[in-house]
Amino acid sequence: MNLARAFHAPGRRNPHPARLHALGTVLLALLLLAGCTTRPAGPKPERTRLSSHLITLPGEMIGNHLVISAPGPRNRTWRFIVDTGSSVTLLSPDFASQFASIPDAPQAPQIRVRSASGEVTVLPSITLRRFNLGDARFDNVQALLYDCADLSAHLGMKIDGVLGFPLFHDTVFTLDFPRTRLLISPAGEPSLTPGSTFTFNPTTKVPLIPVQLGDRTLLTLIDSGSDGSFNFNPIGFSPQFAAGPRPGAAVSTLTGDRLQEVGRLEETLRIGTYALPRPVVDLTDQLSSLGGGVLRHFAITFNPARGNVTFHRESTAPIIMPPKRSAGLSFNRSPAYWRVAGVVPGSSADAIGIQRGDLITRINGELVEKWNLVRYETLLRNSTEIEFSFLNGRTETTAIIAVFDLVP
Repeated sequence: MNLARAFHAPGRRNPHPARLHALGTVLLALLLLAGCTTRPAGPKPERTRLSSHLITLPGEMIGNHLVISAPGPRNRTWRFIVDTGSSVTLLSPDFASQFASIPDAPQAPQIRVRSASGEVTVLPSITLRRFNLGDARFDNVQALLYDCADLSAHLGMKIDGVLGFPLFHDTVFTLDFPRTRLLISPAGEPSLTPGSTFTFNPTTKVPLIPVQLGDRTLLTLIDSGSDGSFNFNPIGFSPQFAAGPRPGAAVSTLTGDRLQEVGRLEETLRIGTYALPRPVVDLTDQLSSLGGGVLRHFAITFNPARGNVTFHRESTAPIIMPPKRSAGLSFNRSPAYWRVAGVVPGSSADAIGIQRGDLITRINGELVEKWNLVRYETLLRNSTEIEFSFLNGRTETTAIIAVFDLVP
């Protein structure tokens, strides 16, 4: 999963390794179970029961994330991100407390992750007897408890969990980004969706498919938990760049901070019959992955039991990725202030001495609590400069910072 700008996933190593996410620039320290770590089976296998042949759950796009809604008790709405790049499900303590749980065995692993603040946190494992997503009932769900407060603050709405790919093993499900919805059908039925179909190994816990980059084939993770576009490992490719690569903002990882490298490739990325000329990429030393910035153009139907996935798009016209705009800053967001998480080298923000850890209280004179992710990204796309107010002790100082094409 990865949410920079919302969740930003640096990529995936193999189907089972530890994984993290940069939250908007905030890093969300998330994971994927380590390859040598397996979780004891629950009292019974996980199972899904559907009350109808087709269940539709509405959603909305926040950045490049498809956030799914489901009715809860007392007119409450639960909200989730479906993360096909994650082999585990993360549920908030508040959500899990609404359902009966089964005690895990004493040897059940606890996962250690590092939060955006650098603190090491242990995520306890749980098994829920059942929970519902609308008319879909999931029994004996194995998950990890995760406080989604940072993710909620970043997206500007309360998030109750991140649903990993294995949760849907008993279904055929579609992430329909253009129509902002999740469709769930019974498992095993052949997909009748037109488009480009790929097979993947159904014994793995995340879907890996071949895509074409220029005249080369590249094994790539489908990572709906990432709000990045194309996380690309260039080893063995000698890629040609139309722009960059150049440093982006610093983001935190489980092994320390890293400086993003971003650019625009000269080659064309092809997902079956669909073409993305000169894609914007975030270079990674992990497994290459397709994030929400690419996936948002498709309805993607997964059939885990049959080990296939179909990409469908109404238009076969090439998908043109716009410039990547930036004010040279990345943030850890909270309602009271935004903390600078990274500064792009050579940007105007860097030139005037803004540093990691500085606190921002206002944007264009309005308190940061009024700036959700969607509104701020709209500002970046349409502005040439932004006024930021910084908190110095008990006083505020302002700075005008230029907005520029980080990747033209």
